[in-house]
Amino acid sequence: MRWSEEQLAQHLARHGVPSNARHVDTSQPPFAVPPDKPSGGRLALGRLKTGEMNKTEAKYDSHLWDLRRTGDVLWHKFEGVKLRLADNTFYTPDFAVMLADGTMEMHETKGFWEDDARVKIKVAASLYPFRFLGLKPRAQKNGGGREVEEF
Repeated sequence: MRWSEEQLAQHLARHGVPSNARHVDTSQPPFAVPPDKPSGGRLALGRLKTGEMNKTEAKYDSHLWDLRRTGDVLWHKFEGVKLRLADNTFYTPDFAVMLADGTMEMHETKGFWEDDARVKIKVAASLYPFRFLGLKPRAQKNGGGREVEEF
């Protein structure tokens, strides 16, 4: 499912959720495509099988296990929840996490955000009573750790 920012704002308005999303021009690619490289120089890496973690997800899973040992997290599961957004449209967060106080959160780990992934998490956040967090690794030269975005 690919929604424009305008379509997302209309959806949120129909469901009574205030939209503070800024408009993003998706009519032009965010990079110049060299004529000799139709893919823009990017290589399609393919998708991992369901249940397989990439390096970013595996590192975050290890972090969640550390939090479980300290008692800050009671439970977590990789791809443990599948949320229906519309007919034939689903969103599977990377991690379902239960905090020590019983609060359920959905955590999405990304090296970079594609427009369709950002729209899906925003729609899910408007429909479900969970806290949705986007986590992006920060470069070591910038202090390491993660950038956290709440939806």
